[in-house]
Amino acid sequence: MTATDPALTALAQGWCALSLLHGRIEARIERALQTGHDLSVREYSLLDVLSRQHNGEGGHLQMKQVADAVILSQSATTRLVTRLEDRGLLSRYLCPTDRRGIYTDVTEAGLTLLEEARPTNDKALRQALDEAATNPELAPLVRAVETLRIPV
Repeated sequence: MTATDPALTALAQGWCALSLLHGRIEARIERALQTGHDLSVREYSLLDVLSRQHNGEGGHLQMKQVADAVILSQSATTRLVTRLEDRGLLSRYLCPTDRRGIYTDVTEAGLTLLEEARPTNDKALRQALDEAATNPELAPLVRAVETLRIPV
């Protein structure tokens, strides 16, 4: 294979299109969340992931699981948790069965902010997808996103 191989070129173009779609969506959501709720996309994602925890077997996520879910390094996730904790949106406490473990929960203020921000996030996502659907290069990706069903 060479650098001008049509299969490689098509693959690279597909990756560029996917990257472009992601960037447009994230930028639209970021602007909407910052303007309406003083939240970044990462902060919103973290609150959303942590709000889905529950008491019981496997109910609380370890920091590595949280980092994987929000697509950040563990150190970046810890810094993000600290910032949201400083804002009163998260709280940390020791795991009752393993004193080495630390749980992170969304506070009532965090849950309230998340619920207020959720419609903003959803609307911005819909707008970004609708706009991207008008671009012939992005339309197939938009259709794929709209039909993808992944269990939470």
